[in-house]
Amino acid sequence: MKLLLDENLPKKLKLDFTEHEIYTVFDKRWNSKKNGELLELMLSEGFDALFTFDKNLQYQQNFEKYSIAVIVLIAADNTYITLKELVPQIRNILSKDLPAGPIEVKAES
Repeated sequence: MKLLLDENLPKKLKLDFTEHEIYTVFDKRWNSKKNGELLELMLSEGFDALFTFDKNLQYQQNFEKYSIAVIVLIAADNTYITLKELVPQIRNILSKDLPAGPIEVKAES
């Protein structure tokens, strides 16, 4: 599976998904791209999913237009230590067919 980490996530998160082809926005030199443009670039390069901490993205984009899953990580902060707790949930999601559009992954409260 081809995955992209948004620029609002720690690069170290890549290490938890080495069984996938995973890139950061920085790796692809897509820094500062607007969300719509980023999703278009992802489609053109055959990406399957975007990981993001941007909770508003799911309300700002028309996902009928984009056939990409957007995994929205919801936690108290976007530090690696906090987000690492979401890895088992994310792995479970990635083990199935991904629907297009937003998928929220929430930290246990």
